[in-house]
Amino acid sequence: MASFNDAAEVLQQGCVIPAHPLALSADRKLDERRQRALSRYYLAAGAGGLAVGVHTTQFAIHHAGVGLLEPVLSIAAEEMDRYEQQSGRSVVRVAGICGDTAHAVREATIARELGYQVGLVNLGSSGYRSVPDLITHTQRVAECIDLFGFFLQSAIGGIDLPLEYWRSFCEIANVRAIKIAAFDRYKTLSVVRAVAERSHVSTDSDWLTTTSVIARNAVEVRFAS
Repeated sequence: MASFNDAAEVLQQGCVIPAHPLALSADRKLDERRQRALSRYYLAAGAGGLAVGVHTTQFAIHHAGVGLLEPVLSIAAEEMDRYEQQSGRSVVRVAGICGDTAHAVREATIARELGYQVGLVNLGSSGYRSVPDLITHTQRVAECIDLFGFFLQSAIGGIDLPLEYWRSFCEIANVRAIKIAAFDRYKTLSVVRAVAERSHVSTDSDWLTTTSVIARNAVEVRFAS
């Protein structure tokens, strides 16, 4: 499993991790030159990492028939390698993970082998809706790659994830952060509450909350009930 240690400090200090766009040619083929240019642009601009294969990169590239996920992940990974070698600065490598459990595990394995440290799991594409099924799915992915939780608004393919889910999610040992994009203050607070409750019962808890990302290995978060 790719180590998160090198990127942990970057995340804890606070950084921007843009969702990487997908560059296509006029005939709707992957434009590798422009795809690389986008990666280099974000990194040169000071981004703390790249999130690749997520909503901005288009979830459609995860479909087996499209065949673009591995090439897109690979291009960004190569550019992050190049940047780290030239700058001496570590970056956070986030790979989008989609599909049912078998598909998600394959994607997580590919991402890990390409050097991605964390997987941003899109549960809306999993096909599962009950909390036990969603947690089992998430745990299986966590066996392959560290996790970056993802609360995606339902308007663009996400599903409602209750407090019960986030409580269980926070118990997974290699959860590293949570991206909250529910665009609903009460749903957002359910995530914060789950993290805060864990902080109260665990002496080794070490989470940090920011505007839209909750990250592990920082400071305790308290939630006023």
